[in-house]
Amino acid sequence: MSTDSLALLRKNAGKDIAALAEEHFKHDLQDSDRDVLMSAASKISTHVAVGSFLGLGLGAFLAFRIRRTRMQMFNAFRAHEKPTHVKFADGREEAIPNVTPLMRPTTLGDIAAYTFFGFGGLILGGEAGVFTGSTSAGRILSRDTGSRERIETAFRRFRADVLRKEADALDKKKDVTELLGL
Repeated sequence: MSTDSLALLRKNAGKDIAALAEEHFKHDLQDSDRDVLMSAASKISTHVAVGSFLGLGLGAFLAFRIRRTRMQMFNAFRAHEKPTHVKFADGREEAIPNVTPLMRPTTLGDIAAYTFFGFGGLILGGEAGVFTGSTSAGRILSRDTGSRERIETAFRRFRADVLRKEADALDKKKDVTELLGL
């Protein structure tokens, strides 16, 4: 499993791309634009962290509820009077095996429930955090139209430089994944 699967652990694309982005960050933007971008980035990371932890908590809560419900169902099944034999129309009688021990919730089942619900909540909460953080960061970026235009222009220039580097790497028959740091 890649660390990119969890929103909380996602990083940048690579050192070359990060250096190129830093260069555009310093030369194409004003100080106020940099502050706006840093504020938007911190907003996203905060939303992702909060969403991941809330999702993990929700997953653990749901696992606890499932475990408790399974135990209640088992206790009700165990307390209920069950038939011990089946009598067929031809008069023959067959014993019904006691399946109560097989229905008992196990520690392995509890571990699986907490693990899968926890990971599911972590992933769901992290992705919800990415969504809400991106929305919030978009509002921050669009407050000032002049700043937004400068940021968009700097991003277009950065993206063009990245595409040029990728094209150069393809012309040299280098592996693109090495260029991107993947």
